[in-house]
Amino acid sequence: MRLTLDGDWSATVTGDPLRITPRFDFRDFRVRIAEYTNVEERQRFLLNTFGSEPWLWDAPDELRFDQRSRELVGAEFQLAYEAADAEDCARVPVTPPARPSGLHADEVRDFRLEVATELCRAPGDTVLTCLRDLDVLDEPLEARVGIAPDMALLVQHGTVVGWSLTDPVRYLTTGFAAPDPNPPFPATRRLLTECLDLITTPLLDGVRDRNPAALARLRFIDEVLRNQREDRHRTDALLSLIGNLVEDYADRPTGQKP
Repeated sequence: MRLTLDGDWSATVTGDPLRITPRFDFRDFRVRIAEYTNVEERQRFLLNTFGSEPWLWDAPDELRFDQRSRELVGAEFQLAYEAADAEDCARVPVTPPARPSGLHADEVRDFRLEVATELCRAPGDTVLTCLRDLDVLDEPLEARVGIAPDMALLVQHGTVVGWSLTDPVRYLTTGFAAPDPNPPFPATRRLLTECLDLITTPLLDGVRDRNPAALARLRFIDEVLRNQREDRHRTDALLSLIGNLVEDYADRPTGQKP
């Protein structure tokens, strides 16, 4: 199968997916699939690869390929901060299943991978799906290309129209840190849903407007996160964003804007 991105740039699907564990950086609300562990290593990685990458004010999603082999070696995807309606989320197709695969660039040339604009949450947040637009849901998917564990590109008419991350709670982390390899606690799964309910719905507008009910919900989630003793790496990843919201809005005197 050949995939098209950015109009005329293409890559061929191969049989060798990345063996890199995804990192769901909750504070920055993005998923990284790469082996770099800090900013300096990331800069070297970008210099030694080609594909879609940030440039000045432009911040597209990233697919990076090795200069010599032209094989996919890393990726980074941004999540939309507003979730689609439940009715639209329910329309996300469950077939076809993801097929573990790699990508081989048809030529050494940079391109631009548009950021997905629609976040669809499966029940219990077992899968997070980001789509180019909701029109994608009007037709079946042609394929799911599993480029890394639990990470797939969604293909329709030969074009990449989005991506999905299965079991996102397993991959919660902050920055470039590796996720906890141990299974997540059930309580952490519930807390991920609580946090996503807050930051991807109009509740976040209520927090920014200092609505008392929204701030009370924020403070409650913050307290539960701080008091959970188990699964601290994942809990701290959730707290990295929720704690910032508390500091910016819930701890600030009424009438004083951040």
